[in-house]
Amino acid sequence: MINKQLLQPESIVVIGGSNNVHKPGGAVVRNLLSGGYEGTLRIVNPKEDEVQGIKAFHDAKELPPTDLAILVVAAKFCPDYVEYLTKEKNVRAFIIISAGFSEETHEGALLEQRILDTCDQYGCALIGPNCIGLLNRWHHSVFTKPIPHLNPKGADFISGSGATAVFILESAVSKGLQFNSVWSIGNGKQNGIETVLEYMDEHFDAERDSLVKLLYIENIADPDKLLYHATSLIKKGCRIAAIKAGSSQAGSRAASSHTGAIASSDSAVEALFRKAGIVRCFSREELTTVGCIFMTLPKSSMQRGLGGGSFAIITHAGGPGVMLTDALSKGGMQVPPLSGPVADELKAQLYPGSSVANPIDILATGTPEHLAIAIDYCEKRFDQIDAIMVIFGTPGLVQLYSAYDVLHKKILECKKPIFPVLPSVNTAGPEVQEFLKHGHVNFSDEVTLATALTQIMKTPAPAEQNVVVNGVDVPQIRRIIDGIEENGYIVPEKVNALLLAAGIPTVPEFVSDNKDEIVAFAERVGYPVVVKVVGPVHKSDVGGVTLNIHSQQVLLAEFDRMMQIPDATAVMVQKMIKGTELFIGAKYEPRFGHVVLCGLGGIFVEVLKDVSSGLAPLSYEEAYSMIRSLRGYKILKGMRGQRGINERKYADIIVRLSTLLRFATEIKEMDINPLLACGDDIIAVDARILVEK
Repeated sequence: MINKQLLQPESIVVIGGSNNVHKPGGAVVRNLLSGGYEGTLRIVNPKEDEVQGIKAFHDAKELPPTDLAILVVAAKFCPDYVEYLTKEKNVRAFIIISAGFSEETHEGALLEQRILDTCDQYGCALIGPNCIGLLNRWHHSVFTKPIPHLNPKGADFISGSGATAVFILESAVSKGLQFNSVWSIGNGKQNGIETVLEYMDEHFDAERDSLVKLLYIENIADPDKLLYHATSLIKKGCRIAAIKAGSSQAGSRAASSHTGAIASSDSAVEALFRKAGIVRCFSREELTTVGCIFMTLPKSSMQRGLGGGSFAIITHAGGPGVMLTDALSKGGMQVPPLSGPVADELKAQLYPGSSVANPIDILATGTPEHLAIAIDYCEKRFDQIDAIMVIFGTPGLVQLYSAYDVLHKKILECKKPIFPVLPSVNTAGPEVQEFLKHGHVNFSDEVTLATALTQIMKTPAPAEQNVVVNGVDVPQIRRIIDGIEENGYIVPEKVNALLLAAGIPTVPEFVSDNKDEIVAFAERVGYPVVVKVVGPVHKSDVGGVTLNIHSQQVLLAEFDRMMQIPDATAVMVQKMIKGTELFIGAKYEPRFGHVVLCGLGGIFVEVLKDVSSGLAPLSYEEAYSMIRSLRGYKILKGMRGQRGINERKYADIIVRLSTLLRFATEIKEMDINPLLACGDDIIAVDARILVEK
């Protein structure tokens, strides 16, 4: 829970506060004092009479009633302090900085549980233990530096790691990114990242609250809560970016299907973020750069300007302009050429040798006045431009105060967003700092800026949560699943029946251990046919697949051979069809639910791992987003004279599969590989389904 005593305490006591600012107990007192805390600050220290100018209490028994207690003492003392302060001093909020709890030992976990039980009993808010504290505009209850500039419209930052939070703040402060609050949740025994987001969502005020949320996540304890409140906040006008650490696997595990080998908990995270509309980042620099973009680009401009939007680049150095152009183009954004009478008019006002083709190069000798003129033309005369990027540094020959003052004024005047790229953070350090004091941000590296813009552009809007059931026979799906008695891979007949109940088209097939029946089916559907062994999971590995059989003689020979394969129980015969190989699979991830994967088949899925993930149930918008985010999407669209696939039908099958999984949660793993796109049709050729009840 989160309460007023935590956020806006009228009084704070630091248990373990000291005069040594090089230790947490002294540092948190220093930060509270330097942060201008206006309430009553109390200190408990049995060895000191005065701590940093404040009269100290030698024992907690001497304290008057207090709102918030910050504990900076050994873990073994914390449960007793919490019990006493709640019962006797009416403390209703705790920040426990101390370590040595569940993150270290079982005994520490028991201490932590005692603290939680007491807090729950008395209705107390708890941050930590094992955290750096809480920082907001009311009180700076952290023991670390840096302390960023606080602004009601700055970012709210929630971190699952205290040390990482410090390093992210270092990155942010150097860019000028401002904050509204910083939450270090530590072990998150009561208030985790999901709970803080829940509070922000349920108490959201668009006029008063920050619209930017940055997250550093090490563990997603409640995916449903994170999804619900992140989606809700984004729909209310917020923008959220997050790092999820711990995404790699120490080693590959043996898996019984392509999906099992590809899917991982990271696939689930990717799917969750996609569904919620969270911009996923992979480094501190990327997270803080995205945060700066959020601050620079109003939401209306973001929606309009990043979906293939057009950028003008103004620079006085050719190389960075070229690198930025390349990075934007690679990310799917436009740097359109500027030509015609208006461009000629601009060029006439710059020094000879300047270029206005875009990038607009005003030359190293260009003046602040030239910079202002170029910005004005991009703002008022070049209607095709959505946003402006300005690269302006120095080799140390001149000061940049005048140029950066021009940039400051234009950012305030212009309706089009301006992204300042000021690379000379050392040579022109004082000028850059003066610019940041106006409340602006700085993107010191142009390619990092373009990469972060690309991540934002690739992130879809939050998905609708409705389950698409039209054309899916849910009662039939349940009858089939309920009729399965044993765990494991189900027989082909039931696989086919489930796909048909979901409305997923399948190739005509027949399974039997009788060669006469196999031949009769082949004669009925017509040659060529495909024969596959039934029984072994990995058919290809045991020679259990033969394609393009054109005669009864070859069919009979293959039947006899396959029935001799170990574990073979029957043979499947299918009509042979050709087309573009596609892949769809799904895997159940604990806490998250079913993660659905799609991609091109064959080498694309097996070797290149070119797959997209989504969290079931999926909407059509999510399915299209998954398809279009594939690296091989151009192949699906058709290239070099090859016809593209029916994208609408591919999306339809993805959605139907996700609905099947929604009503058959006993399915733990499945894949359709290949799924063949042939003309306007897309047909499931081979599928496996693992059921566990």
